[in-house]
Amino acid sequence: MSATLRIVMAQLNLRVGDIAGNLERMVEAARHARDEMDARIILFSELSLCGYPPEDLLLRSSMQARTERALQQLASTVSGIHMVVGYAWQQDGQRYNMAAVLADGSLLASYAKQQLPNYQVFDEKRYFTPGSDACVVEIDGLPVALSICEDIWHPAPMAQARTAGARLMLNLNASPFHMDKQNEREAVVRQRCVEGGMPVIYVNQVGGQDELVFDGGSLAMNADGRLAVRAPACAEGLYPVDVHWDEQQVELRQGGVAELPELEASVYQALVMGVRDYVGKNGFPGVLLGLSGGIDSALTLAIAVDALGADRVEAVMMPYHYTSGMSLEDAEAQARLLGVHYRVLPIAPMVESFMQTLAPVFAGRGRDTTEENLQARCRGTLLMAISNKTGALVLTTGNKSEVAVGYCTLYGDMAGGFDVLKDVPKTLVFRLSEFRNTLSAAIPQRVIERPPSAELAPDQKDEDSLPAYPVLDDILRLYVEQDLSASAIIAAGHDPDMVRKVVRLVDLNEYKRRQAAVGTRITQRGFGRDRRYPITSGWRMDD
Repeated sequence: MSATLRIVMAQLNLRVGDIAGNLERMVEAARHARDEMDARIILFSELSLCGYPPEDLLLRSSMQARTERALQQLASTVSGIHMVVGYAWQQDGQRYNMAAVLADGSLLASYAKQQLPNYQVFDEKRYFTPGSDACVVEIDGLPVALSICEDIWHPAPMAQARTAGARLMLNLNASPFHMDKQNEREAVVRQRCVEGGMPVIYVNQVGGQDELVFDGGSLAMNADGRLAVRAPACAEGLYPVDVHWDEQQVELRQGGVAELPELEASVYQALVMGVRDYVGKNGFPGVLLGLSGGIDSALTLAIAVDALGADRVEAVMMPYHYTSGMSLEDAEAQARLLGVHYRVLPIAPMVESFMQTLAPVFAGRGRDTTEENLQARCRGTLLMAISNKTGALVLTTGNKSEVAVGYCTLYGDMAGGFDVLKDVPKTLVFRLSEFRNTLSAAIPQRVIERPPSAELAPDQKDEDSLPAYPVLDDILRLYVEQDLSASAIIAAGHDPDMVRKVVRLVDLNEYKRRQAAVGTRITQRGFGRDRRYPITSGWRMDD
């Protein structure tokens, strides 16, 4: 005796806190899967009703009541299909990260997540109590187990489900993007499949949420580790998996397997989605940015246009005495190339007015970075004024290398609401710019090739103040992302004086990063929710 059923992976871009809107999307998806795709099961992502991560929204007293109403409405509104839904639930003074099977008005089974991640961007132990029991439910004669996200990264939940009689594992996820994350996921799922002797269907949400981007990549894998279906990255959709089983085995039939994008393509997709969803979900009509003629603002502009369309993007060139003719030419050329609204607002009168007012205070003191920072702060003031007047969001353009060592100006080029390149090292900025130009002409080649400069002083170059970017980025990778000490980085072959300088700058500039705009996370250790260092500290770099 053998049988077949179709399961649909619902890879949706849901909105945190919008229970009513998410419910509407889920009802629509379930009906489509049932009526147009002949599905018997639709699998939604982790905490799909409230969106992930809900953070302290979970502590709101009304969360439970809203969740109860939504579950009842979902169960009563859609019939003829089994819906596997993620939600938060309170019971006996405890809160759980849950999954449930709803069908024809009834709750057939529920499961509480057992493994609660509490590292990097995750802090689920702040909110949830872990479950302890397997959940196996029979659907059309097939014993199916439920698990949630982190459960699949540990062997115990799979072993427990197998002991309970499961023959197929359904895994609900909210797994955020970082570089090469999809390969990591598939390696872990493959290990669980082989250990448990059963296939896994793994659904992941898609979309941007503040600094996190969820890249989808939902997949179905057979018990021997063969990939049967892979949904595309950074794309919403409903993706079918056909399941065939008999007394001997459960087989996932071969379906669509989307290609994995190359690293630069995957990062670029994530950055575009991060901008699109931050702007869209927060209701901004558009964005604006300072276009300097340099590579960071050039890449930021290209990403913004790809995310929102040229008609929702404004670029502002704000020249001063040290702005080169080349920068003026290249900024205008790119603005015309991408078709964005472009204006030039000279800042010399503003800077000179500030300098005249401050002259008595500065008397007897030589020029230093103070005068440079005044230029940046005049630019920040102009951008924020336009933002206030038009409602457009200011995109800041600082990259991870600059943010790490404080090569940026508080209330100047750091002024704004979203930093597109906040987690993108400078060396990757160059690679992403070259990549973007392979899609279509977007960034003048001279912008990519010229030596980087803030143009805040005559003949200024970034490397006058910083190590060469390949050196700087490698030191930052070891110190920021891998938490190595200065002595360990020196032992890895870097110049001792350079290492000490960079490490000291990173430590000293924590106060700046606390005041920086949020920005899309694309590495395993971004500045923000997964790197939390004290500002006031007696820690020494060689400790």
